[in-house]
Amino acid sequence: MAARIPMKNPIAEIDGDEMTRVLWALVKEKLLLPYVDLKTEYYDLSLTNREATGDAVTAESAHAISRLGVGVKCATITANNARKTEYGLKTLYPSPNATIRAILDGTVFRKPIVASCITPSVSTWKKPIVIARHAYGDIYKSAEMLIPGPGKVELVYTAADGSEKRTPVADMKGSGVVLGMHNLDESIKSFARACFLYAVNEKLPIWFSTKDTISKTYDGRFKELFNQIYETEFKDTCAAAGISYFYTLIDDAVARVVKGEGGFLWACKNYDGDVMSDMVASASGSLAMMTSVLVSPQGPVEYEAAHGTVQQHYYRWQKGEKTSTNPVALIFAWTGALAKRAELDNTPELGDFAKKLERAALAAIEAGEMTADLARLAVPSPAKALDSWEYIDAVASRLS
Repeated sequence: MAARIPMKNPIAEIDGDEMTRVLWALVKEKLLLPYVDLKTEYYDLSLTNREATGDAVTAESAHAISRLGVGVKCATITANNARKTEYGLKTLYPSPNATIRAILDGTVFRKPIVASCITPSVSTWKKPIVIARHAYGDIYKSAEMLIPGPGKVELVYTAADGSEKRTPVADMKGSGVVLGMHNLDESIKSFARACFLYAVNEKLPIWFSTKDTISKTYDGRFKELFNQIYETEFKDTCAAAGISYFYTLIDDAVARVVKGEGGFLWACKNYDGDVMSDMVASASGSLAMMTSVLVSPQGPVEYEAAHGTVQQHYYRWQKGEKTSTNPVALIFAWTGALAKRAELDNTPELGDFAKKLERAALAAIEAGEMTADLARLAVPSPAKALDSWEYIDAVASRLS
């Protein structure tokens, strides 16, 4: 075998949970380590290690991405009460992705991975739809409260000088729940800038959608600042690039998306982007066929799988079964990180390898070698669906 491709500088490697953790190790073993002299700083974000470190490891991994410039992340569990019981947790730790996004103050760009034999569920789509997801605040940094009985709920702002401003939320007639969310002007502006820069670079029209007719202050602020950044910083640049900017309500955007041809960047608030990226990925073929890139306005970039930890497959694997879990998004997380590292370090051989691995992953699918999620959609239908190990071996055979 030829000498492995060298790396000048490491990337932050962030391991995860359950079935994706199993496949993470397999991808490294079969598709990376035989070809690349892999340099990483390793951070274990498994739920058990987050518990052991009091979740300090999550912040450490985010700061490592910031310091090294590039990170690659496996899927991780965001604990709920069922997980708390299952893993014997002391507390419900926050979403690791939300913590990392808050520290890096980035924007998440998610784009479907397209194979020629997979036809989108939405028949009108001819080009990929890229989702830009604001990666700070909203429900992911919210405060919640169970209300035990009748009473008044207020929002209270205490200024630095001690003065107060109060706004009624609800006159509760009985028990219920309340939720408080926030966002920051500077984060919204960074989000807008990242979206316009991406759209100009990729020559994509840009859509932005909120619900400002109902949320006149909160969503209205998003609309106002996004438009301000466009008018003052990007209007001429967009015109020169031949791309348009379009604002509409989120419900109107959804109606347009399912009737349109695709081929645009859809900028969404945090929760909207979370939901719509899964919709676009699933309708394009599979949740495991989408890239996810977190871009910090300071420059650091994190590549991750856009799907969850595939819990039920993991339980089957624990019983000794071989599962047909699609590892393509994990592969593309690694190739994205390696390509970015190559760009920053001026190591074109490493960048060429990343492209070769992506081509091999798609060539296997287009040759009829694919996991079950894609086999149900492929035209022509493959003779059989491969398990994850067989598919990764099919990719490895093309690399070698």
